[in-house]
Amino acid sequence: METRVAVIGIIVEKKESAQEVNKALSEYRDYIIGRMGLPYEKKQINCITVIVDAPQDIINTLCGKLGNIDGVSSKAAYSNV
Repeated sequence: METRVAVIGIIVEKKESAQEVNKALSEYRDYIIGRMGLPYEKKQINCITVIVDAPQDIINTLCGKLGNIDGVSSKAAYSNV
């Protein structure tokens, strides 16, 4: 199956949702190339960037699963390669 490289941007606005985010990312760990998370204390949020190489439907599913967690927003940007 053809894969695509994508960057998923995740914003966690509720600290109690972090565990669910980590659980979802753990389920898709085989597709994750890298991950970086930064707390932004001024706004009391956490920003996470995840780079994946996966089939588009897997990326969409992961992004949707993350976006359905209370207090979490996610968006994917795809490469053209």
